[in-house]
Amino acid sequence: MDTVQPPRVTSGGEPPPDTSSESDAQPASTGPKPKRGELRIYLGAAPGVGKTFAMLGEAHRRIERGTDLVAAVVETHGRKKTAELLEGVEIVDAPHSHAAADRAVALARSGEVEALMKGSLHTDELMEAVVPMATGLRTERRISHVFVMDVPAYPRTLMITDAAINIAPDLAAKADICQNAINLAHVLGIANPKVAILSAAELVNPKIESTLHAAALCKMADRGQITGGTLDGPLAFDNAVSLEAARTKGIVSEVAGQADILLVPDLESGNMIAKQLTYLAGADSAGIVLGTRVPIVLTSRADNVRTRLASTAVMALVAHDRRAKLLPRT
Repeated sequence: MDTVQPPRVTSGGEPPPDTSSESDAQPASTGPKPKRGELRIYLGAAPGVGKTFAMLGEAHRRIERGTDLVAAVVETHGRKKTAELLEGVEIVDAPHSHAAADRAVALARSGEVEALMKGSLHTDELMEAVVPMATGLRTERRISHVFVMDVPAYPRTLMITDAAINIAPDLAAKADICQNAINLAHVLGIANPKVAILSAAELVNPKIESTLHAAALCKMADRGQITGGTLDGPLAFDNAVSLEAARTKGIVSEVAGQADILLVPDLESGNMIAKQLTYLAGADSAGIVLGTRVPIVLTSRADNVRTRLASTAVMALVAHDRRAKLLPRT
């Protein structure tokens, strides 16, 4: 299969010029060098403009060049020429949504695919196939979700975790959630991400469990149990994203006012923050599931095209990073 990189987008059903060549795959003199591939997405303004026909035409050109190519469900709409283009293309089909989830997870376990993206099936159907240790995609790390957000009023990329999978994570789960987010930040080019561990207040209060978790997570980072980022907490939301608010409250911190990652107390609070930023602050977002053998995108039925493209781009970056780490060193 081709390696993956952030998507190229075309409109009107016509593919962009193919700039790849056979020489791209030749090994360098110092040892084998991976070929960077591409994720090509076809968009059309209306049905019938030729997206499927163009994709299948490109599929045959790639098969002729030796690319390992697989198709999922293809709707021909009764068009004879489209049906003819399916000849010679491997199709992975499934009778129903649960079977589709099981088949997708099996392909990921076997290494035949390097990422998963949820389509029309429900999230719980896919995750039921992902979670089992014996047959799913779990690793030793807790599975978690990260929103990657571009907020117009905030000068840096903002990541929020976990707002989609872990309902009320305990301390151990939060440590994994934090490490997953830090690792993603590295993939996105943030060398030392600043992690704000959120609560309702910035002081440790024995009556508020999230403040105790925040203090413990910071100490875990001090002891090397969480690595790759700078942690501080507990911090209230305003102290985490506003330098002025932090100064007003006398908070001296490398993280306060300039957080890259917001580690939320629970799913409810995180989900509310992410959706408020989207609908009230005009933020763009991408979402990715981590802690699994391959990255997973859980798209929502309410997601627009921009969100789906952004999520796909993040997924591609994570998949490419994982492939690069699995390649033998030369």
